[in-house]
Amino acid sequence: MYPLIRFVKEMVKFRSAPPLDFTGTHVSTHMCWPWDLDPWIELNNGRTLTLYDLGRIPLASRTGLIGTLKTRGWGITVAGNSVRYRRRIKAFQRFTMLSRAIGWDDRFIYMEQSMWRKGECCNHILIRSAITGAKGIVPPVELLAATGANPESPPLPDWVQAWIAADALRPWPPVLPPDVRDDVKDVTKGILPA
Repeated sequence: MYPLIRFVKEMVKFRSAPPLDFTGTHVSTHMCWPWDLDPWIELNNGRTLTLYDLGRIPLASRTGLIGTLKTRGWGITVAGNSVRYRRRIKAFQRFTMLSRAIGWDDRFIYMEQSMWRKGECCNHILIRSAITGAKGIVPPVELLAATGANPESPPLPDWVQAWIAADALRPWPPVLPPDVRDDVKDVTKGILPA
């Protein structure tokens, strides 16, 4: 289940927080509850992705993004991500989350988030987000202009550029392995080449 109560708590908690620059860092503290756990009694990897919303959405509010989205009738969606897990977070442990936008290109905004405990990074995510409107993807420079921020992106770090380049090589739709092509024929009808 989506952590709606925690989400509302974060939005209320930061409703009067000072505004942030578009590339400013939002810092929040959270706890790993029993319903966040996997069978090994640690924060579930999929739940980690959901909990990152608890940092990303207040960040969007503090940077003026949410207000602009509402005014323009735009939405925002995750269009890709890459996560690195390094340290376990166990039941009832508190952790600090850092959330920030690190730059953009002609289609996407790139954000990074991380969870920390006792000075060690537990996990880190790179997220590619798209602003969506009635005509499809809204260029980030249009969004930045609407928020009153500088539309020029900071230089994207080399590791982000490498991820963008690598992801561009990934086939879409995915190539189905030969041993399952017949099994999924009905599902992929009209998609697979003859």
